[in-house]
Amino acid sequence: MTNTTPVDPTTHPPIRCAVIGVGRMGNHHARVYSTLPGATLVGVYDANPARAGEIAEKYGCHSYSGSLTDLLDAADPPQAVSICVPTVAHLEVARPFIEAGTACLIEKPLASSVDEAAQLAELAATHNATLQVGHIERFNPAVRALSRHGDLVPRFIEVHRVSPMTFRSVDVGVVFDMMIHDLDVILMLAGAEPAAIQSAAVSVLGASEDVCNARLEFPNGCVANVTASRLALKTERKLRLIADDAYVSIDYAKKNGVMIRRTANAEQLDAVRAELAAGADMSDLDYMSLINVDTLDIDDEDQLQMELTDFLESYRTGRRPTVDVQAGFAAVRTAQRIVDTARQHADRIHPDRSGTT
Repeated sequence: MTNTTPVDPTTHPPIRCAVIGVGRMGNHHARVYSTLPGATLVGVYDANPARAGEIAEKYGCHSYSGSLTDLLDAADPPQAVSICVPTVAHLEVARPFIEAGTACLIEKPLASSVDEAAQLAELAATHNATLQVGHIERFNPAVRALSRHGDLVPRFIEVHRVSPMTFRSVDVGVVFDMMIHDLDVILMLAGAEPAAIQSAAVSVLGASEDVCNARLEFPNGCVANVTASRLALKTERKLRLIADDAYVSIDYAKKNGVMIRRTANAEQLDAVRAELAAGADMSDLDYMSLINVDTLDIDDEDQLQMELTDFLESYRTGRRPTVDVQAGFAAVRTAQRIVDTARQHADRIHPDRSGTT
């Protein structure tokens, strides 16, 4: 997925990088750029001058807090930027950089609406600019291990992503805040956007949904059941996948997973089925003799470092990013369909609350 071979500075000069918005996530981007082979952190921007100065001093670069164009007008402007501002500002902040041909990595989700996501996709195409979306779970070691099993054709996918409220990213609902991670992975695994969606959501703290469950039906017959909550009593991030001959369970947070494949041959399975059909007592049969349990081969690579390496390599070589603008756009389209369907569901149940989730 990602080329992690060290970049030779004699043949590939370091790419000048900057970070726009250095809150919690932007700080991590700045940290990685400051040590990433083949990258030079030339600046950080934040609307808070004190925060910009603090992070710039920490990582040895220039700070900016006035106009965004100050970065573009610098003596050595960045060639690549990470945009880590609130989702509602993605289009406004990314526009001048994309128009200048600067490579952009926009933190997930790509945009807070389908219309703005479409505008970003069009801008990137018009200006031939590299645009990657920060769906970092694609670089999770457990997800990368799963993606190496290209022979798996998922029939059913179940995902739970729940946590206590952190009061971060409250500018969007739980679908665009948390579930969007899993939608990107599910669309990658299913190879298409869903043909049909059913969803229900509950808003507790504000106008946007805080809990949502969605059932996605894909053209190939695969069904995905996804639950996201930011009002849970515990943190859990797990995906389970069932294929014709395999079951996979991965834990995003622990970065581990197992794969169970049936090992019994056709004759053995036919014999078992026949005995069951005849009413035989099979309680003494060792179920484990019919399957093989393997731990997924998972590395310990840092997923943010891998994401940023992939981003810079796509800019350097001109290849398509692993999570390109079309993938980000598809996730936004699906997220919006889930939100819209949940609102329609709420309106049917509570017609007196029309217009709320």
